[in-house]
Amino acid sequence: MSGVLPVAGPGEVREAYRRLLRAEKPAVGVIVGLNVLATGAGLAAPWLLGRIVDGIAAGGPHTDVLALGIVAATVAEVLFTRFALRSALRFGERTAGRIREEFVDRVLDLPASVAERVPAGDLAARGTGDVSAIASTMSYALPQVFIASLRVVFLLVAVVLVAPVAGGAGLLALAGIGVALRWYLRRGRPAYLAEGEANSLIADELGATVEGARTVEALGLAARRLDSGGAAVEQGRLTRLRTLFLRNVLFPVAEASYGAPVAVALFVGGLLYFEGALSLGAVVATVFYLRQLDGPMNTILVWVESLQASAASFARVEGIAAVPRPEVCDPGRPVDERIVVSDVRYAYAGGPDVLRGVDLEVRPGERLAVVGLSGAGKTTLGRLLAGVDRPRAGTVTVGGVPVADLPPDELRRHVVLVTQEHHVFRMSLRDNLMSAAPDPELRAALRTVGADWAGDLDRDLGEDPLDGAQAQQLALARVILADPHTVILDEATALLDPRTARAAERALAAVLHERTVIAIAHRLQTAHDADRVAVMDAGRIVELGTHDELVVRDGPYAALWRRWHT
Repeated sequence: MSGVLPVAGPGEVREAYRRLLRAEKPAVGVIVGLNVLATGAGLAAPWLLGRIVDGIAAGGPHTDVLALGIVAATVAEVLFTRFALRSALRFGERTAGRIREEFVDRVLDLPASVAERVPAGDLAARGTGDVSAIASTMSYALPQVFIASLRVVFLLVAVVLVAPVAGGAGLLALAGIGVALRWYLRRGRPAYLAEGEANSLIADELGATVEGARTVEALGLAARRLDSGGAAVEQGRLTRLRTLFLRNVLFPVAEASYGAPVAVALFVGGLLYFEGALSLGAVVATVFYLRQLDGPMNTILVWVESLQASAASFARVEGIAAVPRPEVCDPGRPVDERIVVSDVRYAYAGGPDVLRGVDLEVRPGERLAVVGLSGAGKTTLGRLLAGVDRPRAGTVTVGGVPVADLPPDELRRHVVLVTQEHHVFRMSLRDNLMSAAPDPELRAALRTVGADWAGDLDRDLGEDPLDGAQAQQLALARVILADPHTVILDEATALLDPRTARAAERALAAVLHERTVIAIAHRLQTAHDADRVAVMDAGRIVELGTHDELVVRDGPYAALWRRWHT
C-alpha cells in the first residue's frame, strides 16, 4: 500500500448512494408520495386557470368554484411541499449520521500499517471536509434536487399533454441548458477531485509544520516550510479557479435560457390559436407550466455544484473501503504462547529488504532483549512480532498461527506492542485506559506504573492534557489491564526520567512475571538483565545468547557493551 489513499469510481459512488437509499426505504417512500401529491396540486392551478380563460373567451358565466379550486390547490401544494421537505431533511440527517459512522468504522478497520503510512492530512481532510460536504448534501441539496427533479418531470408531462406542439417547441428552447449542463458534468468530477486532493495536501503541509514546529525552529527550516506550504496553497488556488470557471460558464447560459421556452410557446401557441388549432386556455396553461419550470430548474442548477463537489467527496470517502486488506479467514486459535520467526524478509514500500532471513524462537515466559545500532531492523522486527506489519516472505507465528492473521481483539489478548508514541484521547482518564475493569483495578494498574498523579479517574485529558512521561505511564497501565502473555517494549520508557523509568521497569518486571517480554532498547542494562539477547545488524540476527555468553564470545555484542561503558 502506497502513501496515497484510493478514490472510488463513479459506479462505486452510485452504489453507495443506492445503499443509503435502501437503508431508508420507508422514508424515501413517504418523501416520494408527498412530492407526488404536492406536484399534482401544483399542476391543478394552471389547468383550472386555463378553464377559466376558456370560459371567459366563450362568453360563458364565470363561476367562483374554479377560482376556489385554484386557492385550494395552492394551499395543498404548500402543505404537501412543507411536509415533504421536512421528511427529506430528517432523512438527510439520518443518512449523514450513517455516513459518519461508516467512515469512522472503516478508518478503525484499516490495517495499522496502512493507517500509519498514509498522509495524515489526506485522512483528516476526508474525515472532516469531505464527510461534512456529503452530510450537507444529503441533508439539504439531495432532498431539494430530488423534489425539484420530480416537479420538472411532472411539468414536462403536463406541457406535452396540454399543448403538444406549442409545449414541445418551448421545451426545445431548453436545449441550451442541457448542453451547458452536460458540458459541466463531464468536467466537474475530475475538477472537484483535484480540488479535494489539493485541500488534503494543504492540510498535510499544515499538520506537518505544526507537529514539527520545534524541529523547524531548531534547524532554521521556516523559509523552507513556508515555500512548501505556499506551493500547496497555490495548487489549491489553481484547482479552485478551475471549478469557479466551470460554474461561470454554466450559470450564465442557464439564466439566459430561462425566458426562451415561454417566448417560444407564446409565439407558436398564438399561431395555433389564431388558426383555431389550440384554445386560449391551453396556451395560458402551457405558459404557466413553463414558467413553473423556472423554480425547480433553478433549484437544480443552484445545487448542482454541491452535488458535484459532494460526489467527488463521496468518491474520496468511499475510497477508504477500497484500501487493500488481507483476505478474511479463520486462522484458528494459537495452541500455546510460543512465538516463532522463520526466514522472515520485509521491505518498506517496495524498497530494499530491511529484514533479511531472520530466524528466531521466543520461549514462553522468556525475557528477550533485542539490541543493535540504529537502522539494524529492531523496530521493524518488533512490528512484525506484534502483527502490525506482515512479512514479505517467511512467517511470524504465535502458537502456530500467523500473528498478522489474528483479529484485533484476539491479537490484543496475546501480544501488545508498547512504543515511545502513545495517543491520549480527549476524554476522561477512565475512558483512556480502554478497559471495562472496575475502578479499583484501574487505580491499581496506575499505581503499579508509578502514576501518582492519577487521582481522579474522571479527569478530562482533553482539557487537562498529560505530559510525555505521564502519557507513557498511561500506556503501560493499558498493558497491565490488557493482560497479554507477550509484551513488546520498543523503547517504552525512553521519555521517562531515569528515576521514574527504573521504577516503572521494576513494576513491570513484577507484573509481567512468567510472561514473555521482548524489549527493544539501546540501553544495554536491559540486555544485561534479560534471559537472552538477540543482536541485530543490517536486518539480520547476528548473535543470540545470554549476556555472559555474548561478552565471552567477544563479537558484536561485546563491542556494543564496551562502547556503552566508555
